[in-house]
Amino acid sequence: MRTENQIQSKINELTLQRRSLESRLAPLAEEDTQRSSLQAQLVRLKDMILMLEWVLNAPVGKYHA
Repeated sequence: MRTENQIQSKINELTLQRRSLESRLAPLAEEDTQRSSLQAQLVRLKDMILMLEWVLNAPVGKYHA
């Protein structure tokens, strides 16, 4: 099991990667062949970040127990 600090560190790392991808995507034209690949990577990174944030802020309560 990872500690909260390790998870937060990974979120920070992935956020930096997301920003880098977004800056690489910005100047590309809509029809550029690289755009779809970078867009897919960006979606994957966002999903990973969301999942890690969910782990840090896991729902609590009777329903989730």
